[in-house]
Amino acid sequence: MKKTVYLFYCFLVFIACQNKHMEEASIINEDMLLYNLKVISHDSLEGRFFGTEGNIRAQKFIAKQFESFGIESAFPAGSIQKFPYTFTGRRRQRMCPISNPEEDFSNVPDTTVIGGNVIVMIKGEINEAIVITSHLDHLGVRGDLIYNGADDNGSGIAALITIADYYKNKSPKHTLIFAAVDAEEIGSLGCEYLLNNFPIDIENIVLNINMDMIAHNDSSQLYAAGLYHYPALKEPLDNLKSEKIKLLYGHDNPNNKDEDNWTSASDHRVFHKRQIPFIYFGVVDHKDYHKPTDTFENINSEFYKESVILIIQAIEAFDSFLNSEPR
Repeated sequence: MKKTVYLFYCFLVFIACQNKHMEEASIINEDMLLYNLKVISHDSLEGRFFGTEGNIRAQKFIAKQFESFGIESAFPAGSIQKFPYTFTGRRRQRMCPISNPEEDFSNVPDTTVIGGNVIVMIKGEINEAIVITSHLDHLGVRGDLIYNGADDNGSGIAALITIADYYKNKSPKHTLIFAAVDAEEIGSLGCEYLLNNFPIDIENIVLNINMDMIAHNDSSQLYAAGLYHYPALKEPLDNLKSEKIKLLYGHDNPNNKDEDNWTSASDHRVFHKRQIPFIYFGVVDHKDYHKPTDTFENINSEFYKESVILIIQAIEAFDSFLNSEPR
């Protein structure tokens, strides 16, 4: 009898362990996350510089992933929001140089380039929205070297796709808008265009969550920046828990000379300029930042997976915490 009871107890422990493992494994599709990052940062996309064929292929790939989840496009014409940008004078010469430019660049012709954001949305119970952003572009090809941008910002894009997959069959309180934005590396042109041509009234945006470089940190440290400007957002973040990575605050205080101020470091600056609260998830610069060595092989895959899970927890916490009244 004792042996039978013991075996039954072992069986229950085994089932409990299996259930716990299944619950942990079901939080995100880790294989998809890493596969998508590998695709986004592959040589075939040639660094995804604004206006290039590699960038356009990245847009189409992201749109296809969103479509496969059955998530609604944010615009009637589809999920890819095309926009023009005209380079003139000195900036045009820097981006698309000609031989023997005049000192005042008067002989440098204007050049218009077409970019593309990829925007989808999951409607919530209320009209107020949380906008989740990541930039899809990077530095392209320089000389004979491809700047793949795995961490910057393939990591944010693959996370964006994974978070959309996580929410595809859920019913959030707030409307969730997933935005893969173009041309961050040359001034957040895509994000500016998006907010000037937004699918809903921007007065209904209660929060921007921006992800830019979340896959490469040897100390397993992920930062949430923005609390200096929006301290009321600290409470939900304080309640997040992870045994594998450290969530730190900072890099947002202009008076702190001991660390870089990330307030204007990425696309969240466009929201902040319009007094829309933001939380920016990112890591400190590493040895591969803006170098050809920022490749899939050099990310910290376990840290990356845990970062995405923690960011999902943050989105869920903010979805419950934020007041449903208009700003």
